[in-house]
Amino acid sequence: MNLVYSTDQGRLCPECRQPIAQCTCKIASKNKLAGNTDGIVRLHRQTQGRGGKVVTIIAGIALDPAALQQLAKVLKQRCGSGGAIKDGAIEIQGDHRDQLKIELEQRGYKVKLAGG
Repeated sequence: MNLVYSTDQGRLCPECRQPIAQCTCKIASKNKLAGNTDGIVRLHRQTQGRGGKVVTIIAGIALDPAALQQLAKVLKQRCGSGGAIKDGAIEIQGDHRDQLKIELEQRGYKVKLAGG
């Protein structure tokens, strides 16, 4: 039986059983949000499931959602194309891997080209 509320402490986290304000799972969830990053940003070129259109996927950037959104906006402007954020990865329309690699390296990221 999992305790989720205590009159002494208020709401409790169901995983670590600490008060919500002192929950240790928050730190773990932030690490999960960043994905299994090893400090390397990977640029993938993908056409599968997109009607033959090419999309560049930027994966492995450990940023919070607001900062990731801002970075995506800057990268889309740099490439002059559209894109989106899906599952913690930035998708940019078109094959812009070389241009994105240069831009991300200037921002201090270690970048590898991956995939086709």
